[in-house]
Amino acid sequence: MSGIPPGGDRRDPRRIDRRKHPALSGHLELLSRMSGHLAVTLNIEETIQKALDLIVQFVKAEAGSLFLLENNDTRLNCKASVGPVDINGLILQADEGIVGQCVTGNRSRMVRDVSEDPDFDQSIDESTGFHTRSILCAPMNVQDTRVGAIELINKQGSDGLFSEPDLLMLQTLAAAAALAIHNARMAEELVEQERVSREIELAIEMQRSLLPRARAASFPVSGINLPAYEVSGDFYDYFELEDGRIYFSLGDVSGKGMDAALLMSKTASLFRCLGKTMHEPGALLATINKELCETAINGMFVTMVCGIFDPVSGEVRLANTGHEPPLVRAPEGTFRALPASAPPLGILPLAAGGEGILDETFRLGGGTLYIFTDGVTEGEIGNGRRMEVEGLMNIINEHSDRLVADQISAVVKRLQQTGKQRHDDITLLVVDDLASKPAGKTPPLLTRLTFRAEADELHRVREAVRQACERCGCTPELTQDLVIAIGEASQNIVRHAYKDVETGEATLEILHEKGILEFRLLDSAPPVDREKVKPVWPEVIKPGGLGVCMIHDIMDKVEFLEAPSGTGNLLRMVKYLENDADET
Repeated sequence: MSGIPPGGDRRDPRRIDRRKHPALSGHLELLSRMSGHLAVTLNIEETIQKALDLIVQFVKAEAGSLFLLENNDTRLNCKASVGPVDINGLILQADEGIVGQCVTGNRSRMVRDVSEDPDFDQSIDESTGFHTRSILCAPMNVQDTRVGAIELINKQGSDGLFSEPDLLMLQTLAAAAALAIHNARMAEELVEQERVSREIELAIEMQRSLLPRARAASFPVSGINLPAYEVSGDFYDYFELEDGRIYFSLGDVSGKGMDAALLMSKTASLFRCLGKTMHEPGALLATINKELCETAINGMFVTMVCGIFDPVSGEVRLANTGHEPPLVRAPEGTFRALPASAPPLGILPLAAGGEGILDETFRLGGGTLYIFTDGVTEGEIGNGRRMEVEGLMNIINEHSDRLVADQISAVVKRLQQTGKQRHDDITLLVVDDLASKPAGKTPPLLTRLTFRAEADELHRVREAVRQACERCGCTPELTQDLVIAIGEASQNIVRHAYKDVETGEATLEILHEKGILEFRLLDSAPPVDREKVKPVWPEVIKPGGLGVCMIHDIMDKVEFLEAPSGTGNLLRMVKYLENDADET
């Protein structure tokens, strides 16, 4: 410290003073210009070429190249070059040559005379005829992230040799280029993430559009599909034929992800399209199988159950190709499994009948048909235990006196109670022989009214409730209360559930059995946030919340059930009658 006056210049006098050295004067101005040029584009290819052009120009080199690390940092790829020889696409090992040493050692190098450096590879000069005399090389890093390196060849001038100030300038400019490339990569990643996110959203919308629209809770066919992730490889569908019979199907595509989702969409579309004219389930599956065999990729296949149900006679005509055996529950509570008669679709060409895809015809006789994917039976229900077929049958028996939509809700609730991320889709389809059920098993349906989600339709809802209450012998006071409660719930659908939807409709069902009056409101609007529609009592009431409190105050039970199709909202409201007119 001796010999240095207080406040004097303590820097090493041997180091170059960037502020005074003539070769570096204007260095900050050059860096500012370069940063400005790089900031105008976030395209990585444009950024790389523009960065190298500017650096070669600023340092006054005859040629230059920019290498980026790739393939898990195991090799260097020349992404841009300037000079008489184009070496774009040249691949080097990550530690090969002077460039590789700079990258792996994270240090800059200046080789003033390559003829005296043993690391210099003369093969490129020999193949191109270019004469290399001097090399500058600087690594490109952003904090701890290695990006690549920039190599400059031959200083323009008499001797063609670089100097220490040239190396200092290249180090600074390489750092700026590394940051620009890093930012461009991040921008491309964000754009790619947005693109993938949008494609997934479109895939989800497409899959939802393939599911059948929500039907009344007493419709004999009901189903649900809950994807484990964004898109599903499971599907189900049903639609009515002109003669009143109902065509239904459920399938499970092998594998996961977008490939499975695309194959699911194709198979579901084929079912709905072909099913309108082909009324033999075995023949329909044989036709779908032929198409899948011709176009299947990566060994993927589909297990599928397809059938036609006659709600008048209770007859089912069913075909099963490699799927989990559906269950038929008889009214007395016994179950019968229906094994597959053919392998999955998309593996082997199969004809209908004979040794191919067979139909099975049977009557439900007041019973119920349950079709499900392995996401149901293999779903975890706690302590590492799976539901298995036996667990599914137990839940069905526990809720056998309820509508099938309620049974489906009970199964889903059991599978979701662990709170863990599911690893497979949950898909369940139920066909219920309502016409042949023994009396008393299902509450009689008093009224079903489908109305547009518009304010001027609410008078129809209130009048339907009033007439139903009068038929059940309700007092005028109770009738008026129930009209108010159902009117308020219907108004909430019009004002809130469909607020972001141009058109929509809802269905009101009123069911009655001794001592119980039940109201069900079903819509196909986006699912409501159930936490926001819980009653908040008057001491902390918010504007608009009084109607919900009033509904809960009038009714004895208010609950949301899973909508039959898995989309929309199903609100169940129950009133227990003290003096039922039908009890005598």
